Amino acid sequence: MNEPTTFTLACIIVGLLLIAMTLAGSFVARLPLSAAMLYLGAGVAIGPMGLGLIRLDAFKNVALLERLTEVAVLISLFTAGMKLELPITNRRWRIPVQLATVSMLITVGAVTAVGVFILGLSWGASVLLGAILAPTDPVLASDVQVGDPSDRDRLRFGLTGEGGLNDGTAFPFVMLGLGLLNLHELGEGGWRWWSIDVLWAVAGGLGLGYLLGTLVGRAIINLRMRHREALGSDEFIALGLIALTYGLALLSQTYGFLAVFAAGLALRRIDEPKSVLPAESTPALSPADREASGAEAPAHMMNAVQRFNSQLESFVEVAIVLAVGVLIATVQFRSEVLWFIPVLFLLIRPAAVYVGLLGTHVKGTQRRLMAWFGIRGIGSLYYLLYAISHHIEPALAEHLLSITLAVIVASVIAHGISVTPLMTRYESRKRSGRGTDAGSGGT
Repeated sequence: MNEPTTFTLACIIVGLLLIAMTLAGSFVARLPLSAAMLYLGAGVAIGPMGLGLIRLDAFKNVALLERLTEVAVLISLFTAGMKLELPITNRRWRIPVQLATVSMLITVGAVTAVGVFILGLSWGASVLLGAILAPTDPVLASDVQVGDPSDRDRLRFGLTGEGGLNDGTAFPFVMLGLGLLNLHELGEGGWRWWSIDVLWAVAGGLGLGYLLGTLVGRAIINLRMRHREALGSDEFIALGLIALTYGLALLSQTYGFLAVFAAGLALRRIDEPKSVLPAESTPALSPADREASGAEAPAHMMNAVQRFNSQLESFVEVAIVLAVGVLIATVQFRSEVLWFIPVLFLLIRPAAVYVGLLGTHVKGTQRRLMAWFGIRGIGSLYYLLYAISHHIEPALAEHLLSITLAVIVASVIAHGISVTPLMTRYESRKRSGRGTDAGSGGT
């Protein structure tokens, strides 16, 4: 019999992990660690540092890893969009918007300065490093995000919206970094970067995604409520809308990440007037189909789509974090990460958040937790692989890989250990009414 392939072993390992985490889910939830920490440890155990069952290389397998992380980010962004039920005119949206713009700009600028003046990198490489590390992760941050779409908590809403937005708003700075490295056309005086990579790609991506999410959602609800059609599986709506939106966004040279997030956001807002049909008017439909084609059609579809997305998101989290654990063995970590990671987590992130939240109603406990939970993960890995696939110099690629992977691993461990006790304490304070800054009311 032939030796088992890497794919065969990966299937077995992922399957065992998924079953084990499902069976032990409630037990793990009580531990001071996250599921991502367990996946990371499993990745190390099956990689070259452990049993040597699976081997991955960020350079030899860059195309595969880039596509895997790309799909993972798309699923997580769509899911993040569907978690946010507040109307976009609500003032609470200032929190994630300012975090994804002002705080992200400060983070990129601060990391760029560290890169140029301390790490000795070029301006292009430093901007690229800042863009890679600026976005927070919508996958690994699920424990601090909105669980119920009706949740109005500023902390969870802010971190969910930030993770959904800044994976796309970081893209212009990735392109700027590549341009300064002469790997992307910026135009005379940067005109192309400003007009195409910033203005058109950002606004076009958000507009296209919101339009498609609205049109597709309303078309489905219209068929179900007005024409009483029991359509196919709701789960395919999510996959179809993600693929359609992302493909059209890339075709129109806009940012697909922002488009997919906006599509999820728009789909969540589909709401038709309730008009209950008597059961006898749809005799050919089963009770479940009558529910899906009648007054409860919007809620029925949203619940089915979001449930499927969450399950899919959990699956890709296992695969990607396992890959990170395997990749650790192939990276030569530099001593500079020992001071760079504390600077990023304890100085740059808090300063960026505190400045970015000026003018909002976020104070005290919520602001401190937002400053701490700047979780880095799959988005940063994708941007790194994107840069490698655009043929940055091998020495620079190895340098960025060392820093980025170290930051991701440190984030998985530090935030994974702290998330359960900190969020348990936060929720306890909210329930007891202590610390009014932790409440969920008001704007």
